[in-house]
Amino acid sequence: MTERLRARTRIDSRLPGTRPEQGPGTEWAIKGELFLNCSCEVFCPCVISLGAHPPTEGHCHAWMAIAVDSGHYGTVDLSGINIGLLADIPGRMGEGNWKVALYVDDTASFAAFDAVAQILSGKAGGTTGLLSMLIGEVIGAERTSVVIERDGGTRRITVGRKLQGEIEQVLGHEGQPVVVKNTRYWMGPDIFVARGTKSRLRDKGRVWDFGGKSAEICPIDWRGPDR
Repeated sequence: MTERLRARTRIDSRLPGTRPEQGPGTEWAIKGELFLNCSCEVFCPCVISLGAHPPTEGHCHAWMAIAVDSGHYGTVDLSGINIGLLADIPGRMGEGNWKVALYVDDTASFAAFDAVAQILSGKAGGTTGLLSMLIGEVIGAERTSVVIERDGGTRRITVGRKLQGEIEQVLGHEGQPVVVKNTRYWMGPDIFVARGTKSRLRDKGRVWDFGGKSAEICPIDWRGPDR
């Protein structure tokens, strides 16, 4: 956790996977979509700088939503699971010391919950292996109601009364979505630019509102323990 790597390396999609600490790595894969809303006033500088540039407010507060369309962890089926994340990042994304909370849909089995925790803590290696270096403290992990809606260019997540988030794509020429393509960002190469419309988080001592602020939508195709 305390190892300091160059920010550009730490969230670059080229970073090799890190195997779990105990035993041989379990083969896993997730396909679906990740979307988020953060405290940056303009489009997140982390996408292009790979975490080397500071967030616009000096810190990054964010919620993330992951809709798993298909996936597995060994023999455990992860298809159809909705996931929410709270991320409190004190400075540049690539410098680590993240504090995170995990919300996994309570329709998921306990085995699936454990698998998601392994993957999103970075312990399962592969695409998300770098998170084992970036996350400094897990401040919560729970099975709860997580509802995700994808409607055209609008995305919504509801985690009970803790998180109500809505973002919408930013449209460009001829009404087409604005997309940053062919990046080396760890989440995925193509990032759809979006903005928060209704965005409130009230949990773990945090009270955040991201309406009008930076948001992203990213198709994901993650796997491990090797990339």
